[in-house]
Amino acid sequence: MTWNLWWRFGDWRRRREAIVRTLADERPDVLGLQEVWAQDGGENLAGWLAERLGMHWVFSRSPVQERWHARNGGDTAVDVGVAVLSRHPVLETAERRLPTAPGFRDDGKTALHALVDIPGGPLPFFTTHLNPGSGESAVRCAQVRELAAFVAERAGGPFPPVVTGDFNAEPDFDEMRLLCGYKTAPAAPGLVLLDAWRFADPTLPQGTWDVAHEDAVGFGLLPSCVDYVLVGPPGPDGQGRIRGARRAAAVPVDGVHASDHAAVVADLALSHG
Repeated sequence: MTWNLWWRFGDWRRRREAIVRTLADERPDVLGLQEVWAQDGGENLAGWLAERLGMHWVFSRSPVQERWHARNGGDTAVDVGVAVLSRHPVLETAERRLPTAPGFRDDGKTALHALVDIPGGPLPFFTTHLNPGSGESAVRCAQVRELAAFVAERAGGPFPPVVTGDFNAEPDFDEMRLLCGYKTAPAAPGLVLLDAWRFADPTLPQGTWDVAHEDAVGFGLLPSCVDYVLVGPPGPDGQGRIRGARRAAAVPVDGVHASDHAAVVADLALSHG
């Protein structure tokens, strides 16, 4: 599962309860999170969720916080980052700083890796959050190349890599074609990632942003699909075969939207069975 949690915007205390209730219902085995808030020396949303849900967690704090602090009235006590939650032990972790491009701001993006000890694994799991600007495709392409190199370095074993996140790009954008590597030359030699949305019921909604605002336009009249679960080709015994995908967390809980993003849930096989 992947989900952008909308940082500390809106009524974040009510949203936090809606988030944990949604995750308790969905019960993902492994979860990539973006826009996770962390108080300086205090509570971390990923840790709070993990404690409530009985999960393991790891967190990558963005090295550049100024834009987020400015959006929070100048409060420098609350930072932002990405996280991984898992019902299974995490064997090792790593993070990679993602670049910007000449003439564009450095938004401090990172990619987080967690090697998860699942049955039939271990599973190389990744999550990230790319630059958001509608004119920043060049930045996202640069970030995708670094992300792909990171994934290629860490992938291996019977279970294919799983790459999740908010990529701020729709499926036909250059950066998504580059990252998936089967509509153009792959960003890292030999790295191919299958988009779980291709295995979803096409009659069901797939837009993931901006579900909390009915008048949001995004990149057109339909809700934008910018959140993904990407999976390498199945392993020798069918490990990681995508059995289906769907949108989740798109409706209010007790009258509040948990996030402005919907989540993406993918069902992956442990083997041919």
